[in-house]
Amino acid sequence: MKRITILFIVLGFAIPAFSQATVKWYTIEEAFELTKKEPRKIMVDVYTDWCGWCKVMDKKTFSNEVIAEYLNKNFYPVKFNAEQKADVSLNGKIYKYVASGTRGYHQLAYQLLNGQLGYPSVVFLDEKTNMIQPLQGYVEAKPFDVIVKFIGGNAYKTTKWEDFQLVYVSPVQ
Repeated sequence: MKRITILFIVLGFAIPAFSQATVKWYTIEEAFELTKKEPRKIMVDVYTDWCGWCKVMDKKTFSNEVIAEYLNKNFYPVKFNAEQKADVSLNGKIYKYVASGTRGYHQLAYQLLNGQLGYPSVVFLDEKTNMIQPLQGYVEAKPFDVIVKFIGGNAYKTTKWEDFQLVYVSPVQ
């Protein structure tokens, strides 16, 4: 009987660890197609394979359950490697990789980041794929939650950022 009780206690702690929400990532092409059928904003995580802060943001920010659930429900989250070599076709335009020195960059990353290639960067697009806001640099989970709620809830259309920060209380610890 003790063994069964211990097993239930162990499972009680282990199951929540395995049931954490994760972000369902799309390609940029998938997100553009999906938003035509079911309009949602698009959040693009622009990263590189060598970027240490990109990996930290994946581990600490995007893996946060509150953020992952909100992104999955309100956005089409996209992972986009700024140095990918594959062409991307969006809205009738083809974006290509550009070789430059020892590393190159993708034309789409360059456009999304307004020519300011820095990683990690997050770009928010509206339901019609128009730019809302690019955001450069690593952002911890709690401040990122405030940002995605400001944009995802359309507060950016009617409320000043400073005012929103004063009233919104993030559930992220």
